[in-house]
Amino acid sequence: MTSSQTNHPRRTLLLTGASRGIGHATVKRFSAAGWRVITCSRHGFPENCPWEAGPEDHIQVDLADPDNTDAAIAEIKTRLEGGELHALVNNAAISPKGDGGSRLGAIGTPSKVWRHVFQVNFFAPIMLARGLIEELDKAKGSVVNVTSIAGSRVHPFAGAAYATSKAALAALTREMASDFGRRGIRVNAIAPGEIDTPILSPGTDKIVEHIPMQRLGTPDEVAKIIYVLCTETSSYVNGAEIHINGGQHV
Repeated sequence: MTSSQTNHPRRTLLLTGASRGIGHATVKRFSAAGWRVITCSRHGFPENCPWEAGPEDHIQVDLADPDNTDAAIAEIKTRLEGGELHALVNNAAISPKGDGGSRLGAIGTPSKVWRHVFQVNFFAPIMLARGLIEELDKAKGSVVNVTSIAGSRVHPFAGAAYATSKAALAALTREMASDFGRRGIRVNAIAPGEIDTPILSPGTDKIVEHIPMQRLGTPDEVAKIIYVLCTETSSYVNGAEIHINGGQHV
C-alpha cells in the first residue's frame, strides 16, 4: 500500500438496485475504476454472484419499510472507511403491473400500490441522502437519482404511480441540489429511456421505431454517465437531469 492510499481511503459508492440492468452495469463501471461499491437490496448477497466484493459490501434492506431503511443507514455508517461516502446512486425502483402485465393507470392503481411505489422510488432516496449527509459532506460527494423518461411524458408501459414518483424525484433532485449544494454535495439525476435490460416490456420494438437513433440504449451507456456525475469531470454540474434516450424525448 502506498502512502497516498494510506492517507486517502478508496472512494466508496453506495448503490441501490444493483442486481441487474443499469445497477449491475454501474457496479462493473465503478469497480473497474477502483471504487469500493456497497450495494443495497431486499435480498441477501447471492452466493452465485460473479461480483467478487462479497457480502461484506452488501446491505440487505427493504426500502419499502422506513424503519428498516433507517436501520440500514446506521449499518452503512459503520462500514464506511474514514466516515466518508463519495457517491450515492439511488437506482432502486419498482413499477408494478396489472393482470397479465398490463399498465396500471391513474384510475385503476390501488392506494396501497401508490404508497408502496412512492416509498421505494421517492422517499427512500431522500431518507438515504439525509441520513448519510455527514458522510457525503466529509467527502464532498455526489448524489445521482435515477429518474425516467416516464417522469415527463405518458409512457405506454410504465404505470401512473411509477411515472409520477419519477417526476417527483426529478423535482426533489432540484431541491436537493439547492440545499445539499451549499455543503459541497452535488445532486443530479439521469433519466433513461428505453434501455436493453431483461425487464423490457413486450412491444418495446414499436417504440424504437420512433427513437431518432433507431436502437435501444445499453446499461453501460447509462452507467458511464452515472460515473461522470460522480467524478471531477462534472465538478460544476449540480441540479441537472440528463436524458439518456437516443433523442426519444425531442
